[in-house]
Formats: sequence, structure tokens, C-alpha cells
Amino acid sequence: MKKIYIMVSYTGTILSNLIRMYTGKEYTHVSISLDIKLHEMYSFGRIHPYNAFVGGFVREGKNFGTFKRFKKTKIAIYSIDVKDENYEEAKKTINRIKEKKEEYKFNFIGLFLVMFHKKLNRKNAFYCAEFVKYVLENSKSIDKKLPQIVKPEDFQKIDGIKLEYKGLLRSYNYKKTYSFQNLYRNREQIAV
Repeated sequence: MKKIYIMVSYTGTILSNLIRMYTGKEYTHVSISLDIKLHEMYSFGRIHPYNAFVGGFVREGKNFGTFKRFKKTKIAIYSIDVKDENYEEAKKTINRIKEKKEEYKFNFIGLFLVMFHKKLNRKNAFYCAEFVKYVLENSKSIDKKLPQIVKPEDFQKIDGIKLEYKGLLRSYNYKKTYSFQNLYRNREQIAV
């Protein structure tokens, strides 16, 4: 068994404020990572930290890109236990898109249509939640399908998902999270 990590976030950008105002939800963006260190997270979003209108496939990180610029980014990190073959398929799916990222676009129209509960399928175009949904469903990492019109908060409702961390991205320390998990698991084993 391995873990896939889902990070929902709120940066405080103008676009995230507009999305938050409309949805009333705490988080406005979602990313996926294949390791607890979150050195590499993937999503669809702004390619350049200072320009919200140029979007596409992005590699995200705590210390570079948009997240480096917005130091008060609030996050929640969740994990999903998956079989090794599902993990490998998720990795292949991400790598296929990464290798051909120039062929992919940000689905601005699809994101806008979410407000009207409408879905627009565009070839090689995703907004953040569509991309993470695609990776999870394509790799068969989740049992139930996510909603057709998917939003960041939908990932928090996946069966078996576990909250690993909640707070500021810049305060996230995977070593503390990992140590806490082991301490908690050891207590459970002792109690049995």
C-alpha cells in the first residue's frame, strides 16, 4: 500500500477570493502529490505567479511559484491509501501530462461554468479539480466517482480519506506530520 496526497488550499489571490465569495468554502484550489514531503505537487493553475490569466499544467511547491509568493496560504493535506499498482498508474498519468504540458490548457470556461452548475468538456483542458479527479479516477485510486462538476471541497469527502495537516503551508513540516502519525498508530497498537 502507498499513499496519494491531496492538498486543498486558499492563497488569498483575487481569483481565490472571488471563488471563495461565490462558494463560501474555506479552500479554492486543489493539488495532488505522491509523497508526504510535498516537494512536487501538481495541478492546473497559473503558470506565472504574477499573472492569473496564463494557466495550464503546473508543478507547485512550498518554496517556488505561486505558493512562494503568497506566504499566508492556508491548506489542508489529506491522504488516501492506494494499492501499489494504482499509485504507479497515478504517477504515469501525471508524467504523461507533464511530458506534453504544452498541449494542455487551463479550462477557464469550465471553471466559470461551475457557478452555473454546468460542465464543459474541452480536449486537453482542465481546471485544478478536474485534473486531480482525472488522475484519481484514471488510476482507479478511489472507489466512487467524484461529481461531474467537481470542486476542491469534493475531495475532502472521498471514502477513507485522512486529514494529515491543517494550517499554513509555510508551517508544514512533513517530519512532524509523519512522527505524529507513527505516535498515533503506536498508541492504537498498544491499546489493542
